[in-house]
Amino acid sequence: MGASSLIFITGGVRSGKSSFAERKAVEIASITGGQLNYLATGVPSDPEMKERIEKHQHDREAGSNRWKTVEQSVQIEELANDFSAEDIILLDCVTTLLNNELFSSEQKWDECFLETVKENIITGITSIKKRTGTMIVVSNEVLNEPLLGNEMVFTYGRLLGQIHQYLVKEADQVFLVEAGIPIVMKGVTR
Repeated sequence: MGASSLIFITGGVRSGKSSFAERKAVEIASITGGQLNYLATGVPSDPEMKERIEKHQHDREAGSNRWKTVEQSVQIEELANDFSAEDIILLDCVTTLLNNELFSSEQKWDECFLETVKENIITGITSIKKRTGTMIVVSNEVLNEPLLGNEMVFTYGRLLGQIHQYLVKEADQVFLVEAGIPIVMKGVTR
């Protein structure tokens, strides 16, 4: 089995990062013949989120490419053995996954819990990546503004920043998507 690759894509809300990630996955599948897999972490918790999930599902179904969609809002490491070296995984998105992990239990946000959540997300991504041909991870760039005044928001931002730093370090390619334009931050593109 050849080495798997990790592509990290980040950007602001509604920047076009998910669409770019889907195009990137399709491009890789056309070269490798791999199976497209969409690992969705969203939970339809309100009408807006439900609408966004339905739009993403419709966009994938309407295309000429065959996506296998797996919905897993927490503990993505449980899925690692479901994938193989021929698979291309698009995980959308880390910010939602972090939110789900933090709020899926009534656990107190002490340092032990927070470290466990961070490590579970990193371990999950790493475990899936090791089993697949390519893993594309999408996240939101929410750290451009100061996180003042709310300890919970600060804690979330700190954890997300640590996860992003790990992903950037491990990634073969990193893109920042601004207004629909992908900017190469790391790696060489074809």
